[in-house]
Amino acid sequence: MAEKHAAETEERDDGLYISPPVQRAARLLRHIAEGDRVTNMSRTARELGINRTTLLRLLHTLEAERFIEPRPEGQGWRIGVGLIGITAQAFFSEDLVQISVPVLTRLAENLSLSAHLGVLDGLEIVYIVRRVPNHAFASNIRIGSRLPAHAANMGRIMLAHMPPDRVDRMYAGAVLKAVTPHTSVTLAQLHAQLDADRIAGLAWSDGNYEAGISSVAAAIFDATGTPIAALNVSGHAADFAGTARHTQIGAQVQTAAAEISQRLGWHGATAARAEARAVDRSRRTSSPVAN
Repeated sequence: MAEKHAAETEERDDGLYISPPVQRAARLLRHIAEGDRVTNMSRTARELGINRTTLLRLLHTLEAERFIEPRPEGQGWRIGVGLIGITAQAFFSEDLVQISVPVLTRLAENLSLSAHLGVLDGLEIVYIVRRVPNHAFASNIRIGSRLPAHAANMGRIMLAHMPPDRVDRMYAGAVLKAVTPHTSVTLAQLHAQLDADRIAGLAWSDGNYEAGISSVAAAIFDATGTPIAALNVSGHAADFAGTARHTQIGAQVQTAAAEISQRLGWHGATAARAEARAVDRSRRTSSPVAN
């Protein structure tokens, strides 16, 4: 009885140490991270249980700390580089980043190309590791950069290894904006691109995202065969020219992704075959996708 009373007292005491302003800020950040752009102040305030004035103060404070930032198109908010930087530092202590850094460093030096690691956050790919060679081209992508997954090849290769019905759910009601004339702008086009990427085992980009820049990406899997990240290398289109060079780059990118995946517990070809069967089953049972 005494132990129960002590536990209840401790639980009540814990509540006394909660700071409501910090809690409100944390809930707002989580709301934005989950996709609310806060374009409707009244609705967001109501969902968070606060008034519009408090919401406005929170937004301005979080922006000042670079925890959120205005979206490029000028409509609403997204998670900012300040918070992403903190998250990236936390990621560095995790197995994924610790394992990936030496592999990406070696890959960048061997190919004289910039090498990156990215993870999927909603419909965007977030760069969490960047390694550049000591010479030649170095990309201007920074840690924390966010690119649309349907247009960027690290996003494409992760989506390619997901069941098609999951991709449909992710993009239900979403607008697939064109970054270049090569960008898929309908679900049908996106699925065709993902099919090609999955068959190739790599997602190639020859000016698909930026004119004159080529890159190639491969997926990274965990012990269950789930795609949890992707890596890519990028450089000037001339750095990818020629069949031999193209083959060399593709092979080394696949080898690097497989090395990281295996260190995370992935079982190689066996897992890949199981994943391919799961994707095929999902495609056979999913309904046709409308343009």
